Amino acid sequence: MTSFHDLDPASAILFDLDGTIIDSRQGIVSTLHHVIARLGHEPDPARDLTWVVGPPLAELMEEVLRPYDEHRVAEAVEIYRARYQTHGRFQTPLYDGIADLLHRIAASPARLFTATSKPAFLARDILQAHGLDRLFDEICGANPDDSGAEKPELIARILRDHAIPSNKAVMIGDRRFDITGAQANHLRTIGVLWGYGGNAELTAAGADVLCERPEALGGMIRAQLAAAWRHRPAA
Repeated sequence: MTSFHDLDPASAILFDLDGTIIDSRQGIVSTLHHVIARLGHEPDPARDLTWVVGPPLAELMEEVLRPYDEHRVAEAVEIYRARYQTHGRFQTPLYDGIADLLHRIAASPARLFTATSKPAFLARDILQAHGLDRLFDEICGANPDDSGAEKPELIARILRDHAIPSNKAVMIGDRRFDITGAQANHLRTIGVLWGYGGNAELTAAGADVLCERPEALGGMIRAQLAAAWRHRPAA
């Protein structure tokens, strides 16, 4: 079992939420089906909507509605928000082994953050329901209206607000948005394969390393933090 007790207090570990800490597919897809039905269309249960997990809501809704020749995107977003708050957020089980890992990181000197495209208040509610919210130095995400969800800007804000050097941090996520957002801020990255992006997407995005199962993630976090320090820019 990986120990984190000797990590540098300046170190920071950033986690995506959907597809990394929680398996959110059922809650998101069922909410989208509700939106489609509310707009007067018949949801297609056979249509693969796995790709919707990860991107900011405003970016994906137009694409979700396109097959129905539906253009009421703003209305759809409002329906989605209301339904997810009352139903979808409760369909978010943790991946096996993640809670233990987060507890061990939180007990270390390192700092722990979320960097999620979900509104921060929803991320907080979900983590609180699992008893994990107090483990994080800050639960960082989008604003209530979904603005501020772009990963490059979100990660930049975390680094700035908490005075985190880029060579002391690592980003963990399952989609290309997590990887490219971290790269824009010169962070090392770990792509996780139990989420929704998959090997091809994460490899193409340039993840520094891929992790197949949560049990292996602790060792990879230590290794990537060490690599970030070794490859720090010259002063």
